[in-house]
Amino acid sequence: MSGGSYNYLFTAQDLEDLHNRRHDLEEMATLLAGLGYAQDAARETEELLVLLRQWETRAAVRTRRLADIWHAVEWWDSNDSSEDRVHEALAKYRDDHDDAGTPRA
Repeated sequence: MSGGSYNYLFTAQDLEDLHNRRHDLEEMATLLAGLGYAQDAARETEELLVLLRQWETRAAVRTRRLADIWHAVEWWDSNDSSEDRVHEALAKYRDDHDDAGTPRA
């Protein structure tokens, strides 16, 4: 069986696939850059890696900011806590962030 040198990177369908194949994506970018005649494809592959890193950073920040709310809702919905805890979590979130979701100084 031929192919598969990059774990069938070409079959990636979504963000999770790309995330799980980051190493293969990095190797592909390196190979393309080394070809000398595929600089455009190398550049776009590198840009995809940059986008993945940016998304991960931004998602991690937002996840941390929302975790207490998600926790409160989950526990309320499963009858382990009261709806008051959801209101408290939302109030703290809103006190800590402006309308755009930016942390307050």
